[in-house]
Amino acid sequence: MNRVVITGLGVVAPGAVGTGPFWSLLTSGSTATRGITLFDALPHRSRVAAEVDFQAQAYGFSLSDTERLDRVTQFALVSAREAVADSGLDDAGDPLRIGVSMGSAIGCTTGLATQYALLSDCGTAWDVNYTQAADYLYDYFVPSSLAAEVARDCGAQGPVGLVSSGCTSGLDAIGHGMDLVRDGSADVVIAGGAEAPISPISMACFDRMRITSSRNDEPETASRPYDRTRDGFVLGEGAAVVVLEELEHARRRGAHVYAELSGFAAFSSAHHMTGLRPGGAEMAATIRAALNQARLNPVDVDYINAHGAGTKLNDRHETHAFKASLGDHARRIPVSSIKSMIGHALGAAGALDVVASALAVQHDTVPPTANLHEPDPTCDLDYTPLFAREQRTSTVLSVASGFGGFHSAAVLTRPRLRVAA
Repeated sequence: MNRVVITGLGVVAPGAVGTGPFWSLLTSGSTATRGITLFDALPHRSRVAAEVDFQAQAYGFSLSDTERLDRVTQFALVSAREAVADSGLDDAGDPLRIGVSMGSAIGCTTGLATQYALLSDCGTAWDVNYTQAADYLYDYFVPSSLAAEVARDCGAQGPVGLVSSGCTSGLDAIGHGMDLVRDGSADVVIAGGAEAPISPISMACFDRMRITSSRNDEPETASRPYDRTRDGFVLGEGAAVVVLEELEHARRRGAHVYAELSGFAAFSSAHHMTGLRPGGAEMAATIRAALNQARLNPVDVDYINAHGAGTKLNDRHETHAFKASLGDHARRIPVSSIKSMIGHALGAAGALDVVASALAVQHDTVPPTANLHEPDPTCDLDYTPLFAREQRTSTVLSVASGFGGFHSAAVLTRPRLRVAA
């Protein structure tokens, strides 16, 4: 079985475009949440979000590009280009051995909503005027266009696909890319997640469920996972891409290795669209399976990059799952949620977490959970409040949960000499 390593990173995140600025933001404990500016959010219950300050022309997109490509696709392309350049993939070999695996929960929602408003005269006409449709409306309609654009841009002619499993999409796409390299279907997979959900229809969905924060007067501190005063998550956007590569392939070309992707697993609770079973059994099973695949024990975990959405149910569920899967060691491991700083980017969130996890291994630093001033007594683990922590970080557990009962976990390790399975 092939070993899989991460040789390139790329990020578009609220408050930080680029891997360097992203890591600086996380380790500073700064927050990028604010009042929504992308549309008039006054009618909405929740009017806060974590937006990316993004000028497409500054990243090489022409006017025709910006008209053709949805915001989410622009995010994906910028992060993929950074990851590919970071990995030095220009001379990586046969394009038929390079794949793409992208994740997105809602795809090109922004472009689709804009086109619908245009074709229906802002919703007043039941029969839309298709003759006014953009030539690329189909691209907005089909989420797989996101992966296809990345493949074309990178020249990847191997396996290409899109994973859409809600909020675990980005992590699941990376897990799928890992499988492609492990089983020999590809030497290299460009994998990650992208999302641009800050739109009226998306905000209305979460308003209806009352799971987003209504702390509209305090947008900078509205995202507060594990805090007793939390009142829901803050919607975010962005993209993150990693270059996954077979270890010997990376060694032969002298690539820098950030971390080894040693284990991945995904389970479902098969319980409820938004509810979670008490006790966290399914997430605990996911964590144990990922550790087993990595051939590691709970005591080997140095840091947990948590889902940490900031809802009361999810935060408590995660806490139970960590205790159930890791035993007494759960109380000795620092845990944190970067969603406290960059919001919850839905299908991109897990990919952003993987990049943060790889950087934690690279820099021996645990990013903090911002805004954690009053810990919830039921979330009684070490959730690394307010300040980053320098410590030896050789093994990171990164987890994600999603509506529908999806639970995923990945294990990243410092590259080490071990016998391949």
